[in-house]
Amino acid sequence: MKTLQPFATVLLVATLIVTSSFAQTSATSPDAASPAASSATSAGSPSEAEMMKQMMEMAKLNDNHKLLATLAGSWSFTVTMWGADPNAKPETSKGTGVTKPIMDGRYFVMDVSGKMQMPGADGKMKDVMFKGMGLDGYDNVKQKFVSTWIDNMGTGIMMAEGAYDPASKTFTYTGEVEMTPGMKQKIREVMKIIDKDHHVLEWYEDRGGKEAKTMEISYSRRK
Repeated sequence: MKTLQPFATVLLVATLIVTSSFAQTSATSPDAASPAASSATSAGSPSEAEMMKQMMEMAKLNDNHKLLATLAGSWSFTVTMWGADPNAKPETSKGTGVTKPIMDGRYFVMDVSGKMQMPGADGKMKDVMFKGMGLDGYDNVKQKFVSTWIDNMGTGIMMAEGAYDPASKTFTYTGEVEMTPGMKQKIREVMKIIDKDHHVLEWYEDRGGKEAKTMEISYSRRK
């Protein structure tokens, strides 16, 4: 994959330049060789060398990617979930996950599996296998941490963006989910790094204009 990356970057740059040049040529007079046309083209877009330099700079790894790398490895976790009734006993379940770097450490994929209690067709609670996958990275252009999530409990892709506070060793992400048509819900994820072998994820949902904590996941590194 490393050998394909420079070729892909050059191809993308070439495509952008051709598209930009075509758009500018169409917008100017038919005499593309005229001084006015040349001036407009040079002033309207960066040169090929400048675009290549910018793209290569944005593709570099930095300390934010190294920070995400500390979360790579095999994990065991315990999930605690609260329902609509805050006085009801929360449900708990356990699972395991593995986080691996991809694209030379630009992104990190986490595969998780476990069991959780769900109501069956007869209304009785039963164990259901849970599968999920997360993809995390740091976007140098947005200067934000970015995260997506999919699982076997739905067909959508959740997307969130966030920042890291080094003082509290905490990631904070915000996003939106739509579990059923028209029922969009704002969410906030707070992940606290306890140490290199432990971290805790807290999940908050907007319920009627008020934020409520509905889930907590405690991770421990597997030996």
